[in-house]
Amino acid sequence: MTKKLAAFIGWVDARFPLTATWKTHLSEYYAPKNFNFWYYFGSLALLVLVMQIVTGIVLTMHYKPDANLAFGSVEYIMRDVPWGWLIRYMHSVGASLFFVVVYLHMFRGLLYGSYRKPRELLWILGMLIYLCLMAEAFFGYLLPWGQMSFWGAQVIVNLFDAIPLIGPDLALWIRGDYAISDATLNRFFAFHVIAVPLVLLGLVAAHILALHEVGSNNPDGIEIKKHKDPKTGIPLDGIPFHPYYTVKDMVGVVAFFIVFSIIVFFAPEMGGYFLEQNNFIPANSLQTPVHIAPLWFFTPFYSILRANTFNFFWIPAKLWGVLFMGISVIIYFFLPWLDRSPVKSIRYRGPIYKIALTLFVISFLILGDLGTKPVDSLRTVVAQVCTVVYFLFFILMPWYTKLDKTKAEPERVRW
Repeated sequence: MTKKLAAFIGWVDARFPLTATWKTHLSEYYAPKNFNFWYYFGSLALLVLVMQIVTGIVLTMHYKPDANLAFGSVEYIMRDVPWGWLIRYMHSVGASLFFVVVYLHMFRGLLYGSYRKPRELLWILGMLIYLCLMAEAFFGYLLPWGQMSFWGAQVIVNLFDAIPLIGPDLALWIRGDYAISDATLNRFFAFHVIAVPLVLLGLVAAHILALHEVGSNNPDGIEIKKHKDPKTGIPLDGIPFHPYYTVKDMVGVVAFFIVFSIIVFFAPEMGGYFLEQNNFIPANSLQTPVHIAPLWFFTPFYSILRANTFNFFWIPAKLWGVLFMGISVIIYFFLPWLDRSPVKSIRYRGPIYKIALTLFVISFLILGDLGTKPVDSLRTVVAQVCTVVYFLFFILMPWYTKLDKTKAEPERVRW
């Protein structure tokens, strides 16, 4: 059997770079030896992506993208399809945990400077993946055709209407009609199931290729390629990704599935954060919910949108809100050039950056919480303060990262 298997692999290698790909991206890809807890989330993001695709395929076998049948088809999946309730909850919980994993993955980049040279393109590709995930979540949000799905989509699509000149036509193109209707549902279904996933898979592949071209960052922020064995050319501070990190990642996978299973089986709605109560009511275009809010992973940016209540330079507050909400996401693309610190890792940065990052995270979390609640005067003021803190983290970064007192980086990676 061993000889036959070797012969078969040899036959495949002559026609497809199977072994070469295995060596390049796993067994002979040398990663820093000092990866810690924060480096679980990249592989976990890939795992959740695969899980979302598989569960999504099963759901599309029973889902009806029709305004008259969509809500009923979801109920049919939940009640009559064998294990349909499990697949639906795995997909809905997986969507939220996908963003949890991605946000922690991005935070790791902020901690250790993973966006710095030579990983600028890697970071940009990662941010494009994030934008695709936001689009994928938005398009999928309408598909259950519940009250919150319908009215949430109505609010978000209407934001595009505020864009000068092209806004009305853009909103009309997104809806496919003059109001959220069956045409919108079909359009969102096509984007959610086919268009965005194809782009997403291409970006993920490019992200991995870019990562393996420049090499992984590490908690010390040191390039392990600077110190190689003169004979073999292998980084002295690197170890093969397989089997060392594939085994290590299994620990993260087991921990993830424990948390995932607890949520799926005991709290799939997560108190309304993962599945809102209003979404168990069929969509009704004549009855607006008391409070309309997007899912939790959009709420920080939704709070930034609502925090803008003033008209400046003859531009209405709504347009300013849309503008700042867009900038609050796009600004991440410029991080590689905003950060002027001589060191990458937070281990060797001074107190200014640590305080700035802490305030940024706190403001992001507060904005996320405020976005789930109705507007009042106090919450608006708090959201405005947190929005200012959020943007100052980026705007002042070229100055405070230069002024910050940093420690000298070690020559070699520490354990």
